[in-house]
Amino acid sequence: MSVAEPLIQASLIGEAVDNGPAAIFVADEEGRYIAVNTFACELLGYSRSELLSLTVQDVAPDAAVAASFAKLQRDGALQGTTVLRHKEGGDVTIEWRATRTTAAGMEFFVSVANPV
Repeated sequence: MSVAEPLIQASLIGEAVDNGPAAIFVADEEGRYIAVNTFACELLGYSRSELLSLTVQDVAPDAAVAASFAKLQRDGALQGTTVLRHKEGGDVTIEWRATRTTAAGMEFFVSVANPV
């Protein structure tokens, strides 16, 4: 295996995830979005920079979301259905699955979501 192969694979995975058929949200331990893919932006009507200035509770204003995020932090994995708020004010119902992970020594939470 050449040295370039892992780098090529990482690049391909990055592009596939960014342009993939599901919304990907990556949040830090405080619920701030630190990465989102194109589908997530399109789903909620935000530009990437706008969405990255928000938190989980900004786009999922249901009071139960705070409890769900705390449970995710405690248990490390969680799934469910919730309503997200579109930038223009409408609601988007999604099914999601989230997990805690670590990369480069940093802990964060990755959620994959699809509208229902």
